[in-house]
Amino acid sequence: MANDTFVHLHLHTEYSLLDGANRISELIDRTVELGMPAVAMTDHGNMFGAMKFYKAAKRQGIKPILGCEAYITPGSRFERAMTERGGAAHHVTLLAKDFTGYQNLSRLLSTAYIDGFYYKPRIDKAALAEHAEGLIALSGCLKGEPNGHIMHDDVKQAADAIDSYRQILGPENYYLEIMSHGLEPQTKVNRQLIAFSKDMNVPLVATNDCHYLRAGDAVPHDILLCIGTGKSYSDPKRMRYNPQQYYVKSAEEMYEAFAEYPEACRRTLEIAERCNLELPFDSLMLPLYETPDDLSLDDYLEQVTQEGLKARLQAHQQSRGRLPYPEGDYQARLQKELEIIRTCGYSGYFLIVWDFIRHSRDQGIPVGPGRGSAAGSLVAYSLRITDVDPLEYDLLFERFLNPERVTMPDIDIDFCMDRREEVIQYVTDKYGKDNVAQIITFGTMLAKGVLRDVGRTLDMPYSDVDRIAKLVPNRLN
Repeated sequence: MANDTFVHLHLHTEYSLLDGANRISELIDRTVELGMPAVAMTDHGNMFGAMKFYKAAKRQGIKPILGCEAYITPGSRFERAMTERGGAAHHVTLLAKDFTGYQNLSRLLSTAYIDGFYYKPRIDKAALAEHAEGLIALSGCLKGEPNGHIMHDDVKQAADAIDSYRQILGPENYYLEIMSHGLEPQTKVNRQLIAFSKDMNVPLVATNDCHYLRAGDAVPHDILLCIGTGKSYSDPKRMRYNPQQYYVKSAEEMYEAFAEYPEACRRTLEIAERCNLELPFDSLMLPLYETPDDLSLDDYLEQVTQEGLKARLQAHQQSRGRLPYPEGDYQARLQKELEIIRTCGYSGYFLIVWDFIRHSRDQGIPVGPGRGSAAGSLVAYSLRITDVDPLEYDLLFERFLNPERVTMPDIDIDFCMDRREEVIQYVTDKYGKDNVAQIITFGTMLAKGVLRDVGRTLDMPYSDVDRIAKLVPNRLN
């Protein structure tokens, strides 16, 4: 990494919802264009975009640095109270150095939502201390804890805050973050941080609080903020980011902004070199299914599948007086599927799915018939995961699990909405809470909705906005 380049370590993507306007694909393209070797993602209180960001950066030869601008409360995360200075939490920029750091950051964000949510997902210093391994921290924007004390002329409390973070993370893992957006309070804060750097031997690092990609994106970002806060663009008292400096600046612009402290810009490269996260996408991390009689997962799956197939074929005979295909065809197909499942290492997966579906039926919880490509599996049909005979309907197993393109099988299962919590509790109790997670879905704004929101923000008459929105076809093509 050359000395005259720079790495952005404080950056908000589109996953800082209705606040960040950096689309990940465009951000990575811009990073390549600027000749930067790495870039960080530090969204507000979440890592929702981590996988998308990581993969997009890797594809283009950019080092991805996964992080978060976390909310940290000065008291306990279990307390629901504002601070003495009117805020629910301070900000701190956290970066994962390695896989351990990534895991710890994930745990911190989980506890922030589960234990600490109060206006924002908050952690506290006790949680940070418990999960500090593998993390680098930067002191944050003007809402960072030391900076808040500096703005209130409490230099001693600012120094104490810096010292507390150094003790938690280790002095080599804490940096004082200086920014230059043309704001008057930043001048005051930077002056004191520079003094702290000398007096306390804490390294400085230069960042830009990047909320949008290019200087010309400031107005669209401003409108996005209005949508997020429910304000009119003409409202003089609304939240806004001024001056318009919150974009992904070039290395030249950053070195120019910090001309007196070029080492603070070069330190971004040092931090980037310390962050070497490799996510193990090729590793299979399934919960352990405990089989009876010390049978192997493969042998037990074959045993219960054979029993299930026998019951299915008997049901065919009873209902129709015949089988759709000879029993030998069923056995040949079953052995072929089992061999592929064994080769891919997915026997445990099928047993786990079979287990919680069987438990749900035993408890009288309505279970759907299994949807999607899983209907092409005779093993799934034999285990009553699905209810369609794949031989009878000439369905391909390879659409579900292909040995030439191995990906985790995806079985879509529906449970009664009134009792699905019981199923989640069962798998949590049986396989351990560390092995169970619920996933998020994101709503995206479609073209007509975007036009209506932007029009409302710009105080346009509803009739004009409605007329424009109706010009957009339902399928954009």
